[in-house]
Amino acid sequence: MEPTAEELPPDRFMDREEGWLRFNQRVLELAEDEEVPLLERARFLAIFSSNLDEFFMVRVAGLKRRIATGLAVPSSSGHQPRATLERVSEFTRELMLRHAACYHESVAPALREVGIRIVRWDDLDEAEREYLHGLFRRSIYPLVTPFAVDSAHPFPYISGRSLNLAVTVRDPRDERRMFARVKVPGSLARFIELAAGEGRRFVPVEDIIAAHLPQLFEGMEVVEHHAFRVTRNADLEVDEDETDDLVQSLEQELLRRRFGPLVRLEVEQSISEEVLAILMEELGAADEEVYRVPGPLNLAGLSQIADVDRPELSFPPMVPVEPPVLNSGDLFAAIRKDEILVHHPYESFATTTERFLALAAGDPKVVAIKQTLYRTSGDSPIVDALIEAARAGKEVVVLVEVKARFDEQNNIQWARKLEDAGCHVVYGVVGLKTHCKLSMVIRQDDDGLLRRYCHVGTGNYNPATARIYEDLGLFSASSEVGEDVSDLFNSLTGFSHKSRYRRLLVAPSALRDGLLEQISTEIENALKGDPARIRIKVNSLVDREIIDALYRASQAGVSVDLWVRGSCVLRAGVPGLSENIRVRSVLGRFLEHSRIFIFANGWRPQVWIGSADLMPRNLDRRVEALVRISDPDQCRRLVGLVDLAMADSTSAWRLEPDGTWTRARYDDDGQPLVDLQEALRGDRRPRATEY
Repeated sequence: MEPTAEELPPDRFMDREEGWLRFNQRVLELAEDEEVPLLERARFLAIFSSNLDEFFMVRVAGLKRRIATGLAVPSSSGHQPRATLERVSEFTRELMLRHAACYHESVAPALREVGIRIVRWDDLDEAEREYLHGLFRRSIYPLVTPFAVDSAHPFPYISGRSLNLAVTVRDPRDERRMFARVKVPGSLARFIELAAGEGRRFVPVEDIIAAHLPQLFEGMEVVEHHAFRVTRNADLEVDEDETDDLVQSLEQELLRRRFGPLVRLEVEQSISEEVLAILMEELGAADEEVYRVPGPLNLAGLSQIADVDRPELSFPPMVPVEPPVLNSGDLFAAIRKDEILVHHPYESFATTTERFLALAAGDPKVVAIKQTLYRTSGDSPIVDALIEAARAGKEVVVLVEVKARFDEQNNIQWARKLEDAGCHVVYGVVGLKTHCKLSMVIRQDDDGLLRRYCHVGTGNYNPATARIYEDLGLFSASSEVGEDVSDLFNSLTGFSHKSRYRRLLVAPSALRDGLLEQISTEIENALKGDPARIRIKVNSLVDREIIDALYRASQAGVSVDLWVRGSCVLRAGVPGLSENIRVRSVLGRFLEHSRIFIFANGWRPQVWIGSADLMPRNLDRRVEALVRISDPDQCRRLVGLVDLAMADSTSAWRLEPDGTWTRARYDDDGQPLVDLQEALRGDRRPRATEY
């Protein structure tokens, strides 16, 4: 008899917010790791900072909104939103101080040793200051505007994530003190490089502005100045049922995003109590929203330092390969012959996915292209190919998800550019985000047949991120896949309510039920003594219903291996609940982004790849698609990949029953464990037999 959810222990879930913070803690551990190349450590510090911004803008903002609106229902962990917020705040403060310590005590000194210095104004000699005086007059002064605060000048609006100086000045005529704010222009580099000299030397841009405050407040005495930064709620709210023009409504909401409520006030530790009190009062910041950290603020700008041209301080070059099956040169013939599974960035995105669409655009035999776009790069060859195809008279249908968080404005611009070129642009399904990764090329082949060539992927059609995101893609000319993708596009562009497909599992209609059914099958097989095993690779695991099903599988004796990059609220290895569940996390040079679902299914393994994470939003509020891999060699290849990640001989973070993560890097003899990404990068032709 399987236990029901009510019979499972009430403390079986962790807080989603804490799970996400522990993911960012793992990013910080990479920055702290002295075996990681130095400039990459600086990049991980930048990623940590940028991640934390988004965490406050979305997750913390969501908690605050629930408290403010009275929707203070307990989370899956049983904690009320206010209690969760307090736990998050405490943990975040610890991580922010640890992040600053890593920069000041480890990364910055190591950079100095190799001739890369981030120096403050007081560290500069006279010649360097003179150079920056000239630079300020030419390139900074025209952009800077001081805002006085008095009875005639109300406190100015502080936009989210902008860097600012809070300035106190004294009027020598009457000794009156006044407050002003100076915004650091966002168009300026985070760090200004000094003129060529010994090594590379950079100065935080706010130091240069601060040194020239007397010019901005001529005739006044500058008493003190302190850097500060505000993070605001950046979640968008658009009621699609109440708007006739989704794009116009979204553009209006994007403008309102700049004026969202404050969720964090960052200040330097050196700030005076008097100035902090002014900021808190004018910004409406409560004590718990104030975060004091050693300067400089906004270390997301360290990505600029990480890009310094010092190859010996970075990861070695990555040269992706073209899958051997494509060596013939005829991509469509290769796809007709066999389905092709590609693994980025180890295998080239440019010579596979980009090439697929570029060939389709220029091929006179191609009559139509259908494409989903969730995120793409600023200068996108994917978009260019679609525009070229439309101008060549092909039927081009593009579903652009304009609600992709933080890419809304970019996607609106792409959509309009595509429409201007003659593409049929669709903005998704009302009430849902379209997150599936699909391309379909319809081609009149030499045999006279109208054939569908499809690509189903796990990652965005973004050439820039494809170089650093690990993803999978399947090219197929199978009639089953073609009919499925056609049916799904009809659902996206029309009024079809199809929910059952041949080789696709699609959310929100059937993906949750399909996964639960396969987990249930593993439970039944385990009870019968048949082979039963579950292997899953996702970015996030927070869905309670799926987690409960995995707990029941563990209790039935099913071996469950979970490879989770980010937030995980499941408790692993708890006696009586999850002793058969292992959870691993792999972080490194590449961002693990693919989703893989493998079920032993008795003697007939089922392997799926696709776009969906195990989160309520993916299963219930997005259009997602998984495709079943049918080729036995490709199935073995994916099984081998997951098994390699889960092996005790592979370096990874391991989830403990108390929710903490332990990094395993060395074996009992002190020898380094296998670096998964380095092993795949070094091989450059990953195959299951070599896993």
